[in-house]
Amino acid sequence: MSTCVHRMAVGFAFVGLAASAIAQQTPPPPASATHGAAAKGVQERELGRLALSADGVSVPPTLDPAAWRAVIPSDNALDAKRIALGRKLYFETALSSDGSVSCSTCHDATRSFTDRRPVSEGVGGALGRRNAPTTMNAALLHVQFWDGREGTLEEQAGQPILNPVEMAMPSQEAAVAKLKAAGYDAEFQGAYQRDVNYEDLQRAIAGFERTLIFLDAPIERFLAGDRGALSDDARAGFVLFNGKARCVSCHAMSRDNPLGTDNRFHNIGVSARTKDFESLAKKALAMLAEDGSEKKLDELAVGTDLSELGRFMVSKSYADIGSFRTQQIRNVGITAPYMHDGSMQTLWDVMDHYNKGGEPNTFLDGGMEALALTETEIDQLVAFMFALTDQRFAALNEEEHARQRALAQKQRPFKDEAIALRRVFDFEKRAQGGAK
Repeated sequence: MSTCVHRMAVGFAFVGLAASAIAQQTPPPPASATHGAAAKGVQERELGRLALSADGVSVPPTLDPAAWRAVIPSDNALDAKRIALGRKLYFETALSSDGSVSCSTCHDATRSFTDRRPVSEGVGGALGRRNAPTTMNAALLHVQFWDGREGTLEEQAGQPILNPVEMAMPSQEAAVAKLKAAGYDAEFQGAYQRDVNYEDLQRAIAGFERTLIFLDAPIERFLAGDRGALSDDARAGFVLFNGKARCVSCHAMSRDNPLGTDNRFHNIGVSARTKDFESLAKKALAMLAEDGSEKKLDELAVGTDLSELGRFMVSKSYADIGSFRTQQIRNVGITAPYMHDGSMQTLWDVMDHYNKGGEPNTFLDGGMEALALTETEIDQLVAFMFALTDQRFAALNEEEHARQRALAQKQRPFKDEAIALRRVFDFEKRAQGGAK
């Protein structure tokens, strides 16, 4: 076993890991559901099956107690009343301008707490430009959103409510007024000893989201000594993950960081297929010079082509153009489609993208290079990634593995064996007119 693999194993031992066309390939939502989300009652039943913590005291079983306490802010200690309020607000469609969208619309409990769409649909059918990340384990991330523009769950929770392509409330005051009209004052008093206010609204939703910890996967049992917890392919993928495939460079997992993200930002060449980064950057700087408010940044990042600039919109550093936060890889098998724009349907697509070194562009991360992975090795890596799914989703995980495999057998849009296996350089293919 390599040194990298050994370090990873020791860390785990302590813990106990075209849009319309894409939409047609995603499992269809119930026809009667608003915006494609499952009905509230259906989602509530799923939450019951998942047996989430409801008292705010219990430490998730696979987390170190000290590490868990460190992610709970001092002004939002968890308790049963705050969690209950946040859970109710998570489903509250009154927080949208037309009463049709809630947090659960895009972070559906029956769809791995995302919406399984390339990009999300808000009020009036408005489409944003980014894929909705799962709210599972979001409490353990160092920063929130694809571009890291917010640092806490509390800060994150308030932005979609006001964004015009998401929930489209005109102001914080309007949201508070709607909750007051819906009779929420008593519940806010019980949870925070104050009447309805926007800051406690954010705190309550964040408190509920801190109960969404899903880290009990086959990889834990394997690293605890149960060799049979992983298939032969998944065990081989584990070695590749820490070695030849170089996944561990950005997706290392440890006791302190069980999610498999370095919490940093990288340009891996996703947007480079279609976007002129330099022109977008000039436009962004001009618009942010006119209005650099948090609200304006949120609107530009979610609802315009400037979304493709990623972290640059926050840092204004050219080194960050086209860079997005390294996503967690826990439960990755059940949270398709992938990447910030939902442009990759399967984990085979993801591996094909990395195998050929991403898409060349001026701002491509220096760590991106062709990996020379064979088809067998790609299958093994995918098998390992499906072993990172919490056991409560075992049936869905098996179903999704089969679905993605079947889809990958029909189409692999990012596959390029000539470049991946270093038989030819990308600039040679471009010169021959054989690559974009």
